[in-house]
Amino acid sequence: MEEISKNFIQAFIEEDLAPGGRFEGRTIQTRYPPEPNGYLHIGHGKALTIDFGTAEKYGGSCNLRFDDTNPAKEDEEFVDAIIRDIEWLGFEPANVFFGSDYFPATYELAVGLIKKGLAYVCELSPEEFKSRRGDIGIPATSPYRDRPIEESLNLFERMKNGEFPEGAMTLRAKIDLASGNFNMRDPALYRIRYVAHHRQGTKWCIYPMYDFAHPIQDALEGITHSLCSHEYIDHRPLYDWVIENCDVPSKPRQIEFGRQNIEYTILSKRKLRRLVEENFVDGWDDPRMPTLCGLRRRGYTPEAIRGFIALTGIATTPSTAEYALLEHCLREDLNAHAPRAMAVLRPIKLVVTNYPEGKSESFDVENNPEDETSGTRSVTFSRELWIEGDDFMVEPPKKYNRLFVGNEVRLKSAYIVKCTGYDADADGAVTTVYAEYDPETRGGNTPDGRKVRGTIHWVDAANAVNAEVRLYSNLFSEPEPDSLEDFTTALNPDSLEILPNCKLERSLEAATAPQSFQFLRMGYFTVDSKYSAPDKPVFNRAVALKDGFKV
Repeated sequence: MEEISKNFIQAFIEEDLAPGGRFEGRTIQTRYPPEPNGYLHIGHGKALTIDFGTAEKYGGSCNLRFDDTNPAKEDEEFVDAIIRDIEWLGFEPANVFFGSDYFPATYELAVGLIKKGLAYVCELSPEEFKSRRGDIGIPATSPYRDRPIEESLNLFERMKNGEFPEGAMTLRAKIDLASGNFNMRDPALYRIRYVAHHRQGTKWCIYPMYDFAHPIQDALEGITHSLCSHEYIDHRPLYDWVIENCDVPSKPRQIEFGRQNIEYTILSKRKLRRLVEENFVDGWDDPRMPTLCGLRRRGYTPEAIRGFIALTGIATTPSTAEYALLEHCLREDLNAHAPRAMAVLRPIKLVVTNYPEGKSESFDVENNPEDETSGTRSVTFSRELWIEGDDFMVEPPKKYNRLFVGNEVRLKSAYIVKCTGYDADADGAVTTVYAEYDPETRGGNTPDGRKVRGTIHWVDAANAVNAEVRLYSNLFSEPEPDSLEDFTTALNPDSLEILPNCKLERSLEAATAPQSFQFLRMGYFTVDSKYSAPDKPVFNRAVALKDGFKV
């Protein structure tokens, strides 16, 4: 596991652990609190890496706690997916909890606030309260703020018992209607919702707000450091107020870090949900999505994701990374570990006219030149081969070093061949290329020392595997789609190209997800976990070969 680089979070923690510090002698306890209303994306991946990695660095532990206080869009499907993604990234929670497990304790603590005169039942609708919220220098107002304690206690219990319609009442904290921080202007603590909960069923019809439930849950679990994204910095006074005024057993410290954005990507769960529900993409695991399951299906590895997180660092304010950095991290990992193979994506036939008909021979080639332990594989060669369509041109431009009539090229690891002609259809499209091989150049060698500039890959037509290959590019054509009034207007219509008749070398026939390969000269490709089948393999391009990114 990579160690998180030194950062301001660690400085705060070391200050708290030092003699006389807030948590002197304590074991560090963090938590990762996702809401189970969608799939985790790479921004969540950074947050959970900070939570788990920080605890690990200081010999502590990290809980996984599902924030299931809003039942409207929560589902067990998302719970299972989140656990799977966390484990895939290489983390193991010390405990798995649910916010709803704390509903009874949270309710009692809310009653305690009413009894202290620090909370009251309000009958203003959200719209009415908003209209009374005031402005800078203008206090908010509420006709229910001075409601007697006994009356609020009675109404709150009746809210719990389901005696009032949804939206008729809320429980509000009694803090400061003139506060410059509007989060402190008597925020709602509980609301009425008649929605079945994915774990609690219909047992509850009142649900705590996140800003009330979260600090209570942290305190009950003994969390020392509540690490959260920068958007919660204005909520920290409310977090501290809840901790100070509720009878909880510990006092966690909230620390905020900047969210991670990426160019040509959106990281809003609400907007990602829209892409799925309106069928702009092929589900949450579409390889163009920034979800961890989508990145995994595309071919990203945990090591690549963690490498990206380490390179982007931890800041106090939001930051945006180039998408090229994410791709660079994947190339670095796959280059070191992915086996090599030959695959022809846009095939045309090459006939070696002077190679004996019916003859076949084998060549042993390296699986991965970067890995001495990867061994070799055998590829066959015969009279008819498949080559890439753009490896032959009728009228080549200058410095074109591949096949054209009269030119020689190396067939990777096999022989040198010289183009002698071609066939084309009525529209002028080349259908077959003809060449002669030099039998003295087995392995691509040139005993006579002649220079051959071009090397192309190929697949034996007599031993090829038919496959579908999917070429992915950015889902959005604008670098900041989130800034647009309607982000869907920036969707890239060319983000997916499906090539149905690709020719692969026989060694790929038994490949299964999530195996990845470098297709020579073409990029890194991964077996698709959703659609690939033994009789019809499907490969996704994870990332192209070229890497101009400078770290």
